[in-house]
Amino acid sequence: MFSSTFSITVTAIAFGVVFLAELPDKTALAGLMLGTRYRASYVFAGVAAAFAVHVALAIAAGSVLTLLPHRLVQAFVGVLFLAGAAMLLLKKSDGDEEVKAPADQSFWKVSGAGFMLILVAEFGDLTQIMTANLAARYDNPLSVGLGAVLALWAVAGIGILGGKTLMKYVPLRLITKVAACVMAALAAFSLYEAIAG
Repeated sequence: MFSSTFSITVTAIAFGVVFLAELPDKTALAGLMLGTRYRASYVFAGVAAAFAVHVALAIAAGSVLTLLPHRLVQAFVGVLFLAGAAMLLLKKSDGDEEVKAPADQSFWKVSGAGFMLILVAEFGDLTQIMTANLAARYDNPLSVGLGAVLALWAVAGIGILGGKTLMKYVPLRLITKVAACVMAALAAFSLYEAIAG
């Protein structure tokens, strides 16, 4: 019984939360490494496809959560948002990891490498969990899915086209703290609804 109507507000919230959570993640670095060695459009095609698969899985998981009693779901989502905020604040920097990429420059080899890299690296990642939480929280899989996938594609694009330049102007620590604060606020709101509702 989810809402099939499109909500620009829910899409914007999903975009903001997922974008801020993903920006300091290893994915931007992986995209940067692949993008410096191979044609950016080929890398982006593979990475974008992998993120679409991840969002679809997260939305399905979040939609299953909506079948549970509303107060229980809000409490569960609130706790998960708090855990996500804590994970962002406590995680160590991934450092410069070497990314293996194919020697062949063909579209299928390069995009396939990008797809497999993201599919494996991001499975069960914080942003996938946050997307499932948002789908359960707002009961609007279309809007959440669109916001999440656009956010992930934006981060991938930034990483592929020059994440190091962005990081010179916006400290990674600041991005992480903002993302943690947004998640903590969503946690507080969900927990309040669980108690008051």
